[in-house]
Amino acid sequence: MALKSHGRKSISASLKPRSLMDDSERLAGVWMAQVITLLPQAFPGLLGESLTGKALKDGLWQLDTVNLRDHGLTKHRNVDDTPAGGGAGMVLRADVMGAAIEEAHARAPFPRPIYYLSPRGPRFDQKMARAWASGPGVTLICGRFEGLDERVLEHYGIREVSLGDFVMTGGEPAAQAMLDATVRLLPGVLGNAASTVEESFSDGMLEHPQYTRPAEWQGREIPPTLMSGNHGEIARWRREMSETLTRTRRPDLWAASREDLLDDDIRAIRDTQTLTAFLETEAPELAQVLRERPDLTLPADPLRAVALLARLARS
Repeated sequence: MALKSHGRKSISASLKPRSLMDDSERLAGVWMAQVITLLPQAFPGLLGESLTGKALKDGLWQLDTVNLRDHGLTKHRNVDDTPAGGGAGMVLRADVMGAAIEEAHARAPFPRPIYYLSPRGPRFDQKMARAWASGPGVTLICGRFEGLDERVLEHYGIREVSLGDFVMTGGEPAAQAMLDATVRLLPGVLGNAASTVEESFSDGMLEHPQYTRPAEWQGREIPPTLMSGNHGEIARWRREMSETLTRTRRPDLWAASREDLLDDDIRAIRDTQTLTAFLETEAPELAQVLRERPDLTLPADPLRAVALLARLARS
């Protein structure tokens, strides 16, 4: 039956009850997540609960799964084969995955980026979640077995993304985590939009500690600054605590935030040669130290390297 347009929704006659993922319904101009998976029954899973589930029900975003098994070969619907060149495990076939991707494109033709969930990809973070949320949607390929035939990634220009430096049995749990982090940033999903501005990672740092009633619990009181009513002092306290927590618990985030304070010339320093070239112009006396001590081993961090040179120049 041909589809008829009724405003935002495109609907067709069906005897099946509506659900959170009804294939007979599409919403025009609404952010969509497509998931290519061997386990379509795993979705929406936790995405169908709480705020993301309510937003899905209210049509603030859409979720569509493509069953990779439907494109399997032979009567057994095989989707994988042995690795070329030998080795352990099985690899998802290019022809099978290619057919699933074409189905995904046909079901939602509006262009959206495709990501393959893989430990080889860059780690997913808040910045990436914001980028996904600002676009039309995303298509995620959930990996299984030893991986996916590389030719599929090359042919479709698929990017890779990782949840972290560990290996899972499949990409489905990672897909749900990434979608949760993204969907909550969509307009209207959270009741208080300011929550997404002040939380951890929004400015590249961890969030400050939070407190609420009672004012005293088990002999522990809420910090007096937070009870003072002085908004300037409260903001300063929160910023200081955020910086302290980031510096002590996540030195990688702290280093990245400090990197943004450097200009291009300093950021370009990566080894002794580039450091020497910089110092010849900016601090000739430190460059002289390098020339006099060619075997000197410098710290990888350019700021610490300069600090060491300054100390040696005074000695």
